[in-house]
Amino acid sequence: RRFVAVGVAAAVTSGGHRRPRIKAPARRGARPPAEMSGSAELEVKGDRSAAEPPATRLYRRRWLVVLLFSSYSLCNAFQWIQYGIINNIFTKFYGVSSFAVDWLSMVYMLTYIPFIFPVTWLLDRKGLRAVALLANAVNCLGTWVKVASVRRDLFWVTMLGQFATSLAQVFILGMPSQIASVWFGSDEVSTACSIGVFGNQLGIAIGFLVPPILVPNVDDMDELGHHISIMFYITAAVATLLFLLVVVAFQEKPEIPPSQAQAAARNIPSDQYSYLASISRLLHNRPFILLVISYGLNVGCFYAVSTLLNRMIIEHYPGEEVNAGKIGLTIVVAGMVGSLVCGIWLDRTKTYKQTTLTVYLLSLVGMAVYAFTLNVGHLWVVFLTSGALGFFMTGYLPLGFEFAVELTYPESEGTSSGLLNCSAQVFGIIFTICQGKIIDNFGTLAGNIFLCVFLLIGSIMTALIKSDLRRQKANQLAEAEVAAVSPRPDVPRP
Repeated sequence: RRFVAVGVAAAVTSGGHRRPRIKAPARRGARPPAEMSGSAELEVKGDRSAAEPPATRLYRRRWLVVLLFSSYSLCNAFQWIQYGIINNIFTKFYGVSSFAVDWLSMVYMLTYIPFIFPVTWLLDRKGLRAVALLANAVNCLGTWVKVASVRRDLFWVTMLGQFATSLAQVFILGMPSQIASVWFGSDEVSTACSIGVFGNQLGIAIGFLVPPILVPNVDDMDELGHHISIMFYITAAVATLLFLLVVVAFQEKPEIPPSQAQAAARNIPSDQYSYLASISRLLHNRPFILLVISYGLNVGCFYAVSTLLNRMIIEHYPGEEVNAGKIGLTIVVAGMVGSLVCGIWLDRTKTYKQTTLTVYLLSLVGMAVYAFTLNVGHLWVVFLTSGALGFFMTGYLPLGFEFAVELTYPESEGTSSGLLNCSAQVFGIIFTICQGKIIDNFGTLAGNIFLCVFLLIGSIMTALIKSDLRRQKANQLAEAEVAAVSPRPDVPRP
């Protein structure tokens, strides 16, 4: 980890919030200078040592960093679902099975599993900027490979391009909580993490909506190839622009840490940090392991529903490819609202376990209602139940990230997020394959009930998690130290 020590003098800003006034950043590894405290100067023979905690400061640039991250996360997430939502069209164009097209989505999950550990190690060692540059370079490359794949005998080329973008996703998914911790104050981290996840969700929403509009189900293969080509060119142009913006504008970290918890994390000597030891500590953290499994069950269900949505809707409402996309859009847009609401709620209340469990149970209820109303014959009912499902199931994503950071502080946020996402990919592949087979043999109701069973198991596991909020305790301890060394208003100054 990187670490900087700084000297400060406390100052009170408007609104009654205490914010430190920066004197001057000290050189790397230096100790802060001595300060005046109360009515007397602290005197130590032969040396003066700091009594006050390090400075914290919030930079406006933090919003640019998180919005830029959200934008390239959006571009990558769009490509995850762009094939699956028009599965029947790509099946016809490339002359392959529906299961083969499903793998264009599942490759995102499969690629994540072996690559997450080297990527989180890289995030720990090289930092946010290096990982952001790699993510965008690989994502951009993948989009241009897909541009070259628009020919009926080049399914393997489009799979190669999708593999490249799935590899870029590995660099992206673990970053929201890391960006939130590195750039944002203790009262903003959950909201910032929600904004980071928001971009990914918006990309999935656009991936549901736009492909059915850009690529209509026509019988002329030349015309169909032209429509697919337009979609690929637009994606490549956006990915290229975002790569250039990241090169120019994405900054590694602020000079002054945004919170006392982040200041403490920076002060951990690099020779005392071991990535493998960190992984070992996380795997022996029982509450975190329960969260890893329950998070994987919930998000794995979301991945399965998203990947198979076209097949489920077309089975009950033939010819409704565009409405299938709009239903997917409804799921994700409702989830984006849920994410932001949950993030703001967490920043205000700090009720991590209670909120996570409540949203989990409501995800189960939403899945059950969706399962039993999918075949009623009225699309407006499906839109309504899908929105309720999305609000809670997709809204759960940032809750899992932030709860994990609380349970594992001061371990790296990227490592804990990586393990959560790894679990989600494993369950996503299992659930997508199993639910697809169940739908083929027994229908959509049986497939969705299959997911409900695992959401019930996840709810029980969430209830068993011990709420040990370590990051909150670190911030409260640091604030208490600040209050202890700050001048009291009733003590006269000399």
